[in-house]
This record gives sequence, C-alpha cells and structure tokens, in this order.
Amino acid sequence: MLQCIFLLSDSGEVMLEKQLTGHRVDRSICAWFWDHVISQGDSLKSMPVIASPTHYLFQIVREGITFLACTQVEMPPLMAIEFLCRVADVLSGYLGGLNEDLVKDNFVIVYELLDEMIDNGFPLTTEPNILREMIAPPNIVSKMLSVVTGNSSNMSDTLPGATASCVPWRTTDVKYANNEVYVDLVEEMDAIINRCITILIYTYNFTSSVDTLKRDWDSTILRFSLLHALLRDGVLVKCEIYGEVQVNSLLSGLPDLTLSFANPSILDDVRFHPCVRFRPWESHQILSFVPPDGQFKLMSYRVKKLKSTPIYVKPQLTSNDGTCRISVMVGIRNDPGKTIDSITLQFQLPPCVLSADLTANHGAVDILSNKMCSWSIGRIPKDKAPSLTGTMVLETGLERLHVFPTFQLGFRIMGIALSGLQIDKLDLKNVPSRLYKGFRALTRGGEYEVRS
Repeated sequence: MLQCIFLLSDSGEVMLEKQLTGHRVDRSICAWFWDHVISQGDSLKSMPVIASPTHYLFQIVREGITFLACTQVEMPPLMAIEFLCRVADVLSGYLGGLNEDLVKDNFVIVYELLDEMIDNGFPLTTEPNILREMIAPPNIVSKMLSVVTGNSSNMSDTLPGATASCVPWRTTDVKYANNEVYVDLVEEMDAIINRCITILIYTYNFTSSVDTLKRDWDSTILRFSLLHALLRDGVLVKCEIYGEVQVNSLLSGLPDLTLSFANPSILDDVRFHPCVRFRPWESHQILSFVPPDGQFKLMSYRVKKLKSTPIYVKPQLTSNDGTCRISVMVGIRNDPGKTIDSITLQFQLPPCVLSADLTANHGAVDILSNKMCSWSIGRIPKDKAPSLTGTMVLETGLERLHVFPTFQLGFRIMGIALSGLQIDKLDLKNVPSRLYKGFRALTRGGEYEVRS
C-alpha cells in the first residue's frame, strides 16, 4: 500500500504531492532523498528501492522528473515501480510529453488522474482508454472554457461503459470506417565492449622433446593471434536486446487477435499486457488477446547473449608531457542489410582535462559546458570511416591520463530486428472482411558502452 506520491523536478523541488491514505507523509522525506541524491550521485538514481530511516522509497526518473512513492508497510516493490511507470506513461500521453512546465500548467488534470488511478494506496484504474472516457485530455477549448466558466475540471459526469465489461481495457461500441491493425517490433541493443586486455606470458619447458616444443609453439602463435584480434576489436562483455511488441489497433467491435512468432524460443523475461491470455502462450507460445483501442504495448522481452554488434568503435588514447592525444574510429562491423543512421557517440571528458581540441572528418563535434563531448555522425559514408582526432590538455603537474572515458554509442536501424525475432502470422476473429494489417521493425542503440 502506497501512502504518498511526490513529483520532483531536476533541481529537487516538490512540484506535486498526493497523499493517498489517512497517514500523512511529511515533505521532509523528499529533502532527505534529495540530499542523498546529491551526496551519492547517479548511483542512488539507479536504485529503484531505497530504505530511509522512516519509509521505503520507490523511484523512477522520466525526462528529468523523479516520481517518488513512499510507504511504511511491506509491499511488493515491483508493484510500486510498475505503478509509477504507468503513471508516467499516462501523464506523458495526456500532456503530449513530460516536463516541469507541462506538469505545472496541468495541475488539475494530474490530480484528477491520480485520484482515479489509485484508491487508498492501491492501484485502481490504469488503462488509458478508460481514463480518457473519465477525464478529457487538455486542449485549447477546454482551457478557454475553464477561464470563462471558472470550472477547471475535465471530469466526465457519466461512468465509462467499459468499467462493467469483461474486457475493461477496451471501450465499448468502437466503430471505424477503415479497420486497420499495425504491429511494431521496437528493440534496443545494450552492449558493453571492453578494450582493456591482460596479456598472459606463455612459458615453455625446454627439456621437452622437439615434437612437444613444435606443438606448443604452434599453439602459441594461434593464441597470440587471438589476443591481437581482441585488442583490435575489444572484448564483448555483454550484448543483449530489450524489445517491445507495440500494437496500434483501429478495429471495430470486439476483435479477437492471435499473434505467433517464427522463433519464440529465443525470448526471455517476457512481460504481457493484461489483455493477453496466458494459457495459449504457456502451451504453444502464441499471443491470444482482445486488444485495447488505439496504441498500446502488447509485450516486452529480452534476447540475451548475442555474439556480435553492428558497429565498431576503436578508441586510442596516448598521453605524455601533460597532453593526451585521442583518436576514435567508427565503422560497420556486421552489415545488417539495412541503412544505419542517426549514429551518435558521446563521452565524458575526465575531470583532469582542462581543455580539448577535437575535430572529425565526418559529422559535427560539440563539447558542452559539463565536459560532455557529443559527436553526431548520422550515416557512415561508403568511401571513408568516420574518425575523431584531437588533443586534450591535462591539469598542471599531471603527466599522463589515468582516468579513461567510456564511449556511449547511439544508432537507429529501420526495417530489421537485430534479435532475429520474426513475426509468423496475425489472425483476426470477429472483424470485418476488409482489413489492413501492417508490420514494421526498428532497432536502436540503448546502453551501448565502449570502455577505452
């Protein structure tokens, strides 16, 4: 049971406070939380559950806004985190984005949504379709009427019809002139590539026979050739895909859909929308569901232990006499068969760097005030590999660079899912004969790190 929800800005200001039970939570808990965020930095922001002296705190961060929930009683932590994620998604859908100004300009709607989404500390109505029937999204007309009439509430006077239905996620009596359904595979690649290799010294027993020495020498040559490849391309520590199946359903009536994959065995850590029937998936790995109206996330999944990445990053740093020379090359390692665009490379300059002069033979390089370097590459040209070179001036008295940057890579590939997941077919029941079905795929870079 949640007792209170706070919305904090990126400066720690309490923008919104919603008490959920009779037990009031003091705002001092937010001051305690923000003091610990400042003292511990990003390590605390990555912890979804925090134990304070008086409360358990649950947090997520979206677009610089921290959603903070508090409780003093035992409860499933994933339920609290999932509810905060649902609140963030609903607010983003209602307000057309999520930032401090939008929240402050729509206080009334945010409070009304929280009133309907949670009751006495327990999640109640979280489906966007039902909420849109109960509370109208903000628009220019409603804002003008609220100014003229003095009534700022967007609450409907009638109860949504779907609340009494066996499928509460779908509105009743939906009708479309053109019936369409679109299925998108949206994937993010998370990878860690380590370019720091420890070379082991191979020893020989010279009292061995000539044949043994020859055999050992042949294996040594093979071993050092492998080490050379690792030093050139780096060691792939981790590579996995986080994916979502997103559906945009514009269908009349009460359709019943069945979605199957050609290779469902590669999927791990699957999570489903409440509309999915679990038994068909458990027995045959088939998604059977009655879809909500409009766009929604049908399921999420992971594909682990991938063996390769589409792009390589080769950083090289050498330092002496108080300066550091940097050279970074980016290119295509495994061609996915589709165009790779929106390629960006970011890295934080070490604190000991006073200034940097960086140039690139392709794209644009920007160094922000917080010493974050951003290299916008776009597409990789066919005639040359993009490279970034330059020098960095170190602090006085520092001869060599001892802290090396980590490079963050971003990219986008339209029309392909790098996990290899393929949709087999989509069957529909209780729908008109004239129907259009569309399928798309997209892969983009997630937490893609190259350690120099």
